[in-house]
Amino acid sequence: MRSLSYRRTVVSAGLAAGLTLALTACGGSSESETLTDRGFPETLTLGAIPAENSSDLKSSYEPLLKMLEDETGSTVEFVQASDYAGVVEGMIADNVDLAFFGPFAYVVAQINGADTTPLGAVVQDPGTEPGYRSYGLTRSGNSEIGSIEDFAGKDVCFVDPGSTSGFLYPSAGLIEAGVVDSGTEQDLVAGLTPVYAGGHDASALAIAAGDCDAGFAFDSMVDKTMIESGDLEEGELKKVWESETIAGSLFVADNSLGNEVVEKLGTILTEKGNADYLRAHGYCDGECRITDERAWGVVPASDADYDGVRHVCEVTGSEKCKG
Repeated sequence: MRSLSYRRTVVSAGLAAGLTLALTACGGSSESETLTDRGFPETLTLGAIPAENSSDLKSSYEPLLKMLEDETGSTVEFVQASDYAGVVEGMIADNVDLAFFGPFAYVVAQINGADTTPLGAVVQDPGTEPGYRSYGLTRSGNSEIGSIEDFAGKDVCFVDPGSTSGFLYPSAGLIEAGVVDSGTEQDLVAGLTPVYAGGHDASALAIAAGDCDAGFAFDSMVDKTMIESGDLEEGELKKVWESETIAGSLFVADNSLGNEVVEKLGTILTEKGNADYLRAHGYCDGECRITDERAWGVVPASDADYDGVRHVCEVTGSEKCKG
């Protein structure tokens, strides 16, 4: 196993603990905390990690953060973590009030003791259902790889061991293809050389540059986002595998906020957490991003929507799925 030196790497448990301490300093909510005149804590902490290689993730969330502050009367403090483990640890320790999770990170957080409620999942366009797919990719000119079966013995880019479309579903695909026996690190290394790029865009760029023979990233990152940004050329990568539809990335709340606050936050996000509302009310101009996934907005979601992720956890036997 190795990491790309020029990209983010997997954060150790020690760093995750460090983030938890930092979040404690920021201050999550507590029952004794003074409330706003609307019944919300004076401070709400929202934690997230980048889907893209962003040094300033907060700017992508700024319109949503401003709207939440106006609707709740709270000061919303944004914490950017470098990997999924940091936000999960912060949520488990009740130091993160709100979080934006990939589906796998949401399930893992619950398995490890986080008491959370889904507030809503993101969609790319109005009127669509939340969900996306993982792509198995290689360079277009690579004649040695034409299917996921050809990943055997190759340097393969994953995003992060806590990523749904960048690790968990790819692991299931590799098991079904007979490349590996399970999603455990031991079996992955026996079948190929995993490389953890740290972000979906970093994984795609590493494949394009030849640093990985093949790898994984989620669909719209490769089909749209990186093409529009100029980071990839049309047709530079070829898709040789895709997953089933995965439940959408979602906002969650720590249940220590209380049922009434959690319900109100869900209503705010699903009714006003979209580009149309934010643009109409002056929170942004032109392109209005809800997260750095370039989502249009937030729609209702339930815990049962993520049963498919739990099933893939069972299939892969991934250590990350265990408490």
